[in-house]
Amino acid sequence: MKVIYIHQYFRTPDQGGAVRSYHLAKGMVEAGIEVEMITTHALSDYDQRWIDGIRVHYLPVDYDQKFGFFKRIWAFWRFVTKAKKLVKKLPRPDLLYITSTPLTTGLIGLWAKKRMAIPYVFEVRDLWPEAPIQVGAIRNPVTKSLLYSLERKIYDQALSLVALSPGIAAHLQKISPQREVALIPNFSDLNRFYPKEKNQKLAVELGISAGLTLVYTGALGQVNAVEELLELAEIAQKKGKNWGFLIMGTGSFEQRLRDLTKAKNLKNVWFIPFGSKEKVNEVLSLADLAWISFAHLPVLKTNSPNKFFDALAAGKAIIVNHKGWVYDLVKTYELGISCLPGKMDAAIAKLEKLEENPSELGRLSKNSRILAETYFSKEIAVSRLLELINPQPKTTTQGGAVDIRTA
Repeated sequence: MKVIYIHQYFRTPDQGGAVRSYHLAKGMVEAGIEVEMITTHALSDYDQRWIDGIRVHYLPVDYDQKFGFFKRIWAFWRFVTKAKKLVKKLPRPDLLYITSTPLTTGLIGLWAKKRMAIPYVFEVRDLWPEAPIQVGAIRNPVTKSLLYSLERKIYDQALSLVALSPGIAAHLQKISPQREVALIPNFSDLNRFYPKEKNQKLAVELGISAGLTLVYTGALGQVNAVEELLELAEIAQKKGKNWGFLIMGTGSFEQRLRDLTKAKNLKNVWFIPFGSKEKVNEVLSLADLAWISFAHLPVLKTNSPNKFFDALAAGKAIIVNHKGWVYDLVKTYELGISCLPGKMDAAIAKLEKLEENPSELGRLSKNSRILAETYFSKEIAVSRLLELINPQPKTTTQGGAVDIRTA
């Protein structure tokens, strides 16, 4: 079997960031499937290389989260155009596996199905156009209508759909009830992330105190709400708490967060440069709790954040700032605590209790690792994907999503 896997932002573990596509593609290769990945890089020329059995095609399309709206749209369109040209040159595949975001990657699938009769599976990571509409990036009524129509068409024409959370699966079933929907959440790399002793050398280098340490590892963008972690740090500092707050990442709001930290004179906040997955695991070793946050928009409750699954594998208690799928998992499986809007003081009180009771903090941390091993290993995700692209999939039902607890 031959699959062309399309992901505009493909990354490897050495690069850091979202590496879901790397693991899924590698899993396909290990199952005997020939995989060609079409992605982008910031260089001026096309490049091609083999990465763990995956033939990766790098198209010269620069993209950065710091781009403005129209510059982003231009990057999306350039990728679609260049990817079409490349697909025509490559040996004919049996299937296209296309992942969003952006939604515009679906245009490649629509084109390939119409012009070349190649079926495609479409993976939905975030709800587009709903996410940029709720954020306020898209306001024109005509543009909204066109994007909603495009969304429906992409879903309806797909061979099947992949959702990364129950909320996304429900949305797909509502928009395109005749499509097959498989729930394959983001997952934990149990070998790369694992409970480990605190890196004392790194702690000394950073100057971190011996009190509770909260760590955020991920994108620093408009929707990530990391400013709420700074608000928590400010309250802790005013209360004289010997706690540390680490922020590891990069994004369009990074400088704003740094400026806010300086303006508030926060002595308990440290910024760490974005790095590889190994570096993330080292930073997580310092954490007592991992901070998982999003802006308070309904669409963001459906997210399946990589940082959450990394923290589970690392055996870290969770502190979550919003009610959604992650909040439900934290509550159901006793993984940590919440820090909801308007309830910062209550969160401080919960943290104080955990500081006074290390055994309870240890129990929550252990629960995180158990959940990762039981339901969210990358091996489980790869297995579901292989069953999906098999002519007779076993883990999906017509018009229904798979429950993570029974798959």
